[in-house]
Amino acid sequence: MRRLALAAALALVAGPALAHTGHSEGGFIDGLSHPIFGLDHVLAMVAVGLWAAQLHLSNAKALWSLPVAFMTAMAIGAGVSLAGIGIPLVEAGITGSIVVLGLAVAIGRQLPTTVAMAVVGAFALFHGHAHGTEMPELAAPTLYGLGFLIATGALHLVGVFGGLAATRLSGIVLRTAGGLVALTGLALFAA
Repeated sequence: MRRLALAAALALVAGPALAHTGHSEGGFIDGLSHPIFGLDHVLAMVAVGLWAAQLHLSNAKALWSLPVAFMTAMAIGAGVSLAGIGIPLVEAGITGSIVVLGLAVAIGRQLPTTVAMAVVGAFALFHGHAHGTEMPELAAPTLYGLGFLIATGALHLVGVFGGLAATRLSGIVLRTAGGLVALTGLALFAA
């Protein structure tokens, strides 16, 4: 309980997310680093992996279908941005994804995989739009996009493997991780 209280306190004093700071040249490395160096993207993408691992208990295909749905919708969101089409409330959608995905893991209710795919896909549109919007003008879109897709997949794998390990220990470990993700999301809303 002390660790949970400490984590919640740290989440409340967390600084703003760092993913939206701009990039220098816009190649593969910038695309790769964008999701990894932004707390908001890291938390959401790891949470997708955690949720996939949790839903895997009742449907084996959830383990790969949630990450694939996220990455596909994220690529669509980036394309929408590159086409010059705006999406309202992108930052709120990104931060909201952290809260909702964290809560989904914390609650631990087994949902149909198609519903979970729709949820992660909807939030991924916001993440993708942010990636596309913040792509530097000099960027090679294909290399930048490949970089952020690889980084996203790696973060999903962290969540999947962490979630599978946590389910072997105890369901409460995974649910607590989800709760901490959601609390951090709430702190980011307040920041």
